[in-house]
Amino acid sequence: MSRWFYSALLHCLLPAALLRLWLRGRRNPAYRLRWAERLGQVPPLPDAPRIWLHAVSVGETIAAAPLLRRLQGELPGYQWLVSTTTPTGSEQVLRLFGNEVAHHYLPWDLPEAVARFLDRTRPALLLVMETEIWPNLFAACRRRDIPVCIVNARLSERSLRGYRRIRPLVAEALSSVRVLAQSEADAGRFRSLGAPDVRVTGNLKFDLEIPATATATGEALRLALGHRPVWVAGSTHEGEDAQVLEAHQRLLEDFPDALLILVPRHPERFDDVARQIEARGLAFRRRSSGALPGGGDSVYLGDTLGELLAFYAAADVAFVGGSLVPHGGHNPLEPAALGVPVITGPHWHNFAAIYPALLEQGAAFEVGGAEALAAALQHCLGDPVARDRAGEAGRQFVETNRGALQRTLEALPLPSVRRSA
Repeated sequence: MSRWFYSALLHCLLPAALLRLWLRGRRNPAYRLRWAERLGQVPPLPDAPRIWLHAVSVGETIAAAPLLRRLQGELPGYQWLVSTTTPTGSEQVLRLFGNEVAHHYLPWDLPEAVARFLDRTRPALLLVMETEIWPNLFAACRRRDIPVCIVNARLSERSLRGYRRIRPLVAEALSSVRVLAQSEADAGRFRSLGAPDVRVTGNLKFDLEIPATATATGEALRLALGHRPVWVAGSTHEGEDAQVLEAHQRLLEDFPDALLILVPRHPERFDDVARQIEARGLAFRRRSSGALPGGGDSVYLGDTLGELLAFYAAADVAFVGGSLVPHGGHNPLEPAALGVPVITGPHWHNFAAIYPALLEQGAAFEVGGAEALAAALQHCLGDPVARDRAGEAGRQFVETNRGALQRTLEALPLPSVRRSA
């Protein structure tokens, strides 16, 4: 596929993309706000040296935070622009950085939208988190001599198969991009797509920083809950909540005072999940109500944003969602870093470089559905010694693998940026 044909196809799909934004706005009104930014319509930023970092959503933003903090210290004369694709990502940027950075939504990969965005933001360097490959954006940066670096790069076999269908287009896009891969396997996949400059720096998610506020909130919640068994189902997707709730009902037969903290991945699903809990006859409290769960509540619906780490800090066990359905899983290192045993479904291909080691070291347990999930919970909650051993194995695994942040800083194309400051 040529880039001309790719661009023509995107123009044909533009009405559908705008309609999709509008429809998503029915459940999450934030999708209807600032929609013109998707077309590159952003206010011109002040004339100053600037680095642009793009992170799709919440997880990528959290992973990028330590890197951005270090770069702010090393490049004090620079302004910072952070883009995301989702409103939840935008809210995470605001929580982490406030007014220290400018935020805009990533423009769709239309030539005119990309050109407009670059004209108005004028970055000296573009850092892209993880798996984003945008042919028109990368081509526009190449024409303007803006270095592009894919940081914490990962590429699953599933994504590789899709990109191979358009390999000439992808190879052109990657021709002048530096790729800093999480693992040798990821590096090999990028090279197979034609990327000429690929280096292995490790996974930035091992260098995550647990905010003191999250730990303090978790400890306060744990104290308020007393000695109740508490487990978290974090970042659940459609199709998982029913399995999680069924597992919890099974668990209640042996642990009648157990509390499930259920945290859907997407805010637009909060009300739907509340209806599912209610339909099962389970007493529950919503976090957004401001009230803590009472002794008669068996489910606490985490319908707020930015509190998942605090919930993990309050938990005895954590199920990490996106894994009982074929989504690919979410970050298990967050609960592991807090010393909380991890349970996952079978679909964890987004973290294929992490889960095998967690499973091998006994820090994580894989389940196939509600019945197996309930059994894993019963094992963890019924054997405190084994639970603590699993939690400590996870904590040690995270600590042992730190260091990607420093390797990434050393591999970034920063010297020319520093000289232009």
